[in-house]
Amino acid sequence: MRITSDLTDAAVAHVLGERIERYRIEAGLTQAELAERAGIGKRTVERIEAGLGVELVTLIRVLRTLNTLEAFERLLPEVPPSPIAQLDLRGKQRQRVSHSRSRSEAAGHPGQARERAPAKPWTWEQPLNRDRPTAKRARGIKRKA
Repeated sequence: MRITSDLTDAAVAHVLGERIERYRIEAGLTQAELAERAGIGKRTVERIEAGLGVELVTLIRVLRTLNTLEAFERLLPEVPPSPIAQLDLRGKQRQRVSHSRSRSEAAGHPGQARERAPAKPWTWEQPLNRDRPTAKRARGIKRKA
């Protein structure tokens, strides 16, 4: 029987079960042998062949055992991006490798990068610089003495 959109879900499941049964018989396997190779129970193979509900992972195990897993690729091929999406993606692909630049070069001032002296790490022995304005003093908030 051919699978069409006119069939009910139960009818499609029944047709798929019959096809899996035919593949099993062509492979020369009993239900018990297929179940053992797929790592499932014999009753589960019976349910699949009868068109009753099973988990997708279980169906994948059976199809892999019967060497028919590639049928899923034909059943549901990968959807290619639309032509508009392809055009959008084309402009976002990297064209070249970029190297790191200093901040002034990145800001549009090539060759004017200032080199700074390495900052000394602060230690507990050093007093805080009280002459430097803090965020609170800059906003006019007085510090408690």
